[in-house]
Amino acid sequence: MTETVVITFPYSKAEAERIAEFLGADVLEYSAEIFDQVFSQKKRIIALMSMGIVVRKIAPLLDDKWTDPAVVVVSPDLRFAVPVLGGHHGANELAKELAGLGLIPVITTATESRGRDSVETIAERTGTDVLNRDSTREVNAAILTSDIPVHAVRGPAIVLAGPDVSVLLAKGTYSVGVGCRKGIRPDEVALAVEEALAENGIEKGEVFVYATTTKKLGETGLVEGIGALSGNLIFLDDDTINAQAGTGPSRATRLGLLGVAEPCALATSRTKTLVMGKKVFGRVTVAIAR
Repeated sequence: MTETVVITFPYSKAEAERIAEFLGADVLEYSAEIFDQVFSQKKRIIALMSMGIVVRKIAPLLDDKWTDPAVVVVSPDLRFAVPVLGGHHGANELAKELAGLGLIPVITTATESRGRDSVETIAERTGTDVLNRDSTREVNAAILTSDIPVHAVRGPAIVLAGPDVSVLLAKGTYSVGVGCRKGIRPDEVALAVEEALAENGIEKGEVFVYATTTKKLGETGLVEGIGALSGNLIFLDDDTINAQAGTGPSRATRLGLLGVAEPCALATSRTKTLVMGKKVFGRVTVAIAR
């Protein structure tokens, strides 16, 4: 099974198989339930049929543009490839791939239709992911009217980024929230995180980001400890931390915080799912989310 599927009616099976062979995709015959079955399983869906059918079938399934699959409608005469969902998240690129079969990609996203890269496109091309996803609306809007600079920062470094700055980091699955006692040493931090990851069968390269509270900005041991793991450490403000749900009780309430490790892990995670609730390793507290 592949991450790409072509859905069609029996009378268009020959055309669907041509597309599937070109892309290395699977072919499935249309049924009333087919979109329900593949929507959460496939990364890319090509529908060789009327756009109206596709829109009606996928509408109830939509959840989040960052996790929904890319959906491209191909006209039955194999003339046009139209991204209808996830333009910035793979559908535009899929439509352009189909140009190799002679189809005309119909790109409607504002940035790409004007020949400009979106934040998401840059992230995909550079093998990174967007940390602060809400920022893309404002940044992409700015890209339409001006040349937005892209700054590559190599550490050790500290970057202060506002809400209208998209931060791109190396791709990863897990977010690790970290709290610590005052005066923590770098080796204590590194060892605690390594133990937490090992307990959950997670490699360091699978971590997207490490997060803590801005109240720990002065803890050089924490910064250096995460640096020793070649990780990206970000500091979250109080409002972001206190906006999280699903965390356990914490002594951080005396600091005006809902917690540190768990809410920091959840705030920077993709599915808001705790893999490991907060656990104390010596003078370090760690939580992991995905």
